[in-house]
Amino acid sequence: MRRCRVVAAIGQQSGNVIPARSADGVGVVILARHATTSSPPRTKLHPPSFRSNLARRPRRHVRRVVDSPRRPRAQIVITAFQLPQMRQLHDQVILYIHAMNRVPRSWNSGLARPSGAGGGGPAGWDYWSAGGTGGGSLGGVTLRLHDTATRSEREFSPVEPGKASLYLCGATVQAPPHIGHIRSGVCFDIVVRWLRASGYQVTFCRNVTDIDDKIIRVAAAEGVPWWAVAQRNERAFSRAYDVLGCVPPEVEPRATGHIPEMITLMHRLIDSGHAYASGGDVYFDVCSWLAYGALSGQRLELMRPAEDTDTADAKRDPRDFALWKGAKPGEPAWETPWGPGRPGWHLECSAMSTKYLGPTFDIHGGGLDLLFPHHENELAQSRAVGDGFARYWMHNGLVGVAGEKMSKSLGNSLLVDAMVTQVRPVELRYYLGQAHYRSHIEYSPDALDEAVTAYRRIEGFVARAVELTGDAGDPAAAGRDAIPPAFAAALDNDLGVPQALAVVHDAIRDGNNALAAGDEAALASALAQVRAMLGVLGLDPLAREWATAGADHDLRAVVETLVGVALDQRQAARDRKDWQAADTIRDRLLAAGVLIEDTPDGSRWTIKR
Repeated sequence: MRRCRVVAAIGQQSGNVIPARSADGVGVVILARHATTSSPPRTKLHPPSFRSNLARRPRRHVRRVVDSPRRPRAQIVITAFQLPQMRQLHDQVILYIHAMNRVPRSWNSGLARPSGAGGGGPAGWDYWSAGGTGGGSLGGVTLRLHDTATRSEREFSPVEPGKASLYLCGATVQAPPHIGHIRSGVCFDIVVRWLRASGYQVTFCRNVTDIDDKIIRVAAAEGVPWWAVAQRNERAFSRAYDVLGCVPPEVEPRATGHIPEMITLMHRLIDSGHAYASGGDVYFDVCSWLAYGALSGQRLELMRPAEDTDTADAKRDPRDFALWKGAKPGEPAWETPWGPGRPGWHLECSAMSTKYLGPTFDIHGGGLDLLFPHHENELAQSRAVGDGFARYWMHNGLVGVAGEKMSKSLGNSLLVDAMVTQVRPVELRYYLGQAHYRSHIEYSPDALDEAVTAYRRIEGFVARAVELTGDAGDPAAAGRDAIPPAFAAALDNDLGVPQALAVVHDAIRDGNNALAAGDEAALASALAQVRAMLGVLGLDPLAREWATAGADHDLRAVVETLVGVALDQRQAARDRKDWQAADTIRDRLLAAGVLIEDTPDGSRWTIKR
């Protein structure tokens, strides 16, 4: 595997700390010069956050010589300034450059990782060439994911070959889940399923935020303990994940169970000069982290105050965010060296993710609405203490209603518990998962009906094919061999579910042709492919979670029996050429919501929407 060293540092020119572009305008270097030339690049780039954050602080020089990625056998001399309070200054700049997607393609820069095995230390960062061996290739599969940090698709190259670690920001349990929130669970369920189908050993961590300002406010309004609100809604989220067929995570930590880890993280941040205690609270100093805003593509000087406390009087800067909030009367509190209180939202996820997945892990996921400030703050506080943290950031698009983002506070929220009384859970899953995970979807009853119709076509083919072939075995037994290459290519291209579903429908068309031609071998092959693909998407009609649905399944068995009796009576009427009686039975079934389809193999029925 080839490696190249990224050229980046902090320099000084005319009394200011400024980056400068290289001659081609894309490679960022700072007062650097090649050992074979005396003229440093002079094209200037002036992020004010760099100047304002560094110019006023004491600093010392760091001189570093690295291999040039542009000139063979040449070196670049970098003069940097290291702040005593910021031990990872050089790392921050490289993160900033990588996050703003300014590393040129000609450098073969791929994945940022700390130097050293598994890393996360304060050494410089290496960019591993995407053209090297190994990386995201497993069994001939090359998975590419869109990384929010780089605004680009990158080859998936895990921390540990053959293994994949994924942290998903789960539920903040102040209210039961609506379909907008649960879409994240469905999208990342497909990510987990595809990683496993591709041969990776996946460690999936999905947290529960069970202490939060909103939870406390709801509890106060209802006159109940905060934990009662949290527990009630956590059960509602678990029920929603389960009813939509989401695979359970390996670990589902609660924030309140990880206070010691949060205290340790705050100690590290304060000791390294990135956080401070004030008035019983603990705050992260956003000006101490040069790359703050890079993940979400924002500039610090344009950001509004954090507004995560009643007042900003205790803050050095109103944009500083709370790591720990001092105790208030009637609120839950835990003891810390800085006084009693409770954790801030952002601190929780950094502490939990690194405990279970390590200081450097592969994928951090969540809804696009979490990008700022939540994920920005997670990244800043984790990288500030030297943790490599997430190497890929994936964000799913939101669900809207009439042009509005769906939120728990809006009256237009559509709760999962209510939705699964209108359509079957598998049909709701199809609706939420059919679009590309990064796309915004607009809810409407018509759009839901279209998804239901599309899934029932899939389900109808599977039922007819199984009836003819008698093959209802587990498609997972065939492994990836049963998955068409076009389907794999679609999912390997940043989880292209719409393209993957197109392959599913193509296979169903081939299966229907085989069914019409009486070609049982071709039909069995198409059925195996369709079920293998649907299994990856969590949509196989014969999967245990859909084939046996408790009381609903028992009710369907009763309906099947009753409709079967009516169809037998209709067929008897047709046999004796009593067309009026046959039509009457058909019409009465239609009025009850049962559609009858006459085929050469007999009559079939479906539920009308």
